[in-house]
Amino acid sequence: MKKLKQASLTRWRGPTLITATSLIIIILVVPTLIVAPFIQAGGTAKESVNKQQETEQVTLQQEDSLFAVKVYRTNSEEVETVPLEDYVTRVVASEMPAEFELEALKAQALAARTYIVNHLTVEPDENPKGADVTDTVQHQVYKSEEELHDIWKSDYNWKMNKIVEAVAETKGEIVTYNEQPITPAFFSTSNGFTEDSENYWEGELPYLRSVASPWDKESPKYLDQQIFTTAEVEQALGITIDNSAAVAAEIERTESQRVATITIGGESFSGREVREKLGLRSSDFEVEQKKDHVIFTTKGYGHGIGMSQYGANGMAKEGKNYKQILQYYYKGADINNIDQAAPQLASNS
Repeated sequence: MKKLKQASLTRWRGPTLITATSLIIIILVVPTLIVAPFIQAGGTAKESVNKQQETEQVTLQQEDSLFAVKVYRTNSEEVETVPLEDYVTRVVASEMPAEFELEALKAQALAARTYIVNHLTVEPDENPKGADVTDTVQHQVYKSEEELHDIWKSDYNWKMNKIVEAVAETKGEIVTYNEQPITPAFFSTSNGFTEDSENYWEGELPYLRSVASPWDKESPKYLDQQIFTTAEVEQALGITIDNSAAVAAEIERTESQRVATITIGGESFSGREVREKLGLRSSDFEVEQKKDHVIFTTKGYGHGIGMSQYGANGMAKEGKNYKQILQYYYKGADINNIDQAAPQLASNS
């Protein structure tokens, strides 16, 4: 009987010992396996959580803005008064994809901030109801938080946090030339080069010079093709096209390969005129006629002057910071603070 009890006790202790050992392994080893990847990635789990919390806490304060901007809202026909840095944030959100690199977004923030400073100090104009600017491409595209919520939906938080970070880290900074705010022209995508200002606009600006921009070839907007009927081209340009002759002749191009002048239907036009009358993406285009249709193949998207947004993103991907990007596209320009370059605006705060 005693031996039977001992045997039973041995059999009972065996499974219990195995079970206990398994529990110890689960308690001690499994948490280590969960935490280990965070440690191997270059930090502790606590550091990862803290980093995420820091990202979520990026904000702009009222005192970060030296003045407010009065924006005429086209749809409501009302004027919205917005602190400067909030205005810059919403312009960047409206003008550049939030998916772009942070340094590219910073460069765009300076372009947006410089634009409004330059506009208020150098180029004042009359707007409805005494507004400083409109919310359209006449000045800079501006959308409210509610509008951006509707556009971005579930992506709103991470996109806005990223843009606020770009604005907050550059607050008060603008681009200057000879200590004056520049005209910070920018556009989406180049044809591989930016354009000298006088080749598209009237007047030569020393900091708006043509530079190579090879990164733009990665842009989804780099190439485009638009097909018109002959009648549509005739109506848009006010010409008559001879179907038995070449539709376009005597094309002259700028050094950046955009059309300087072109003869269509016996009439001469600038590349800008053709682009704007037909709604082409770029003034770098080729023309081909097929029966009663005219095909325009374009390279790039936008006027081509100043900073290319896709070029800026390409530079950022290669490790360039926002100052290097801006000084590449705006030749001879510097980065200064508003209170240094436009003290009259800073004194109104």
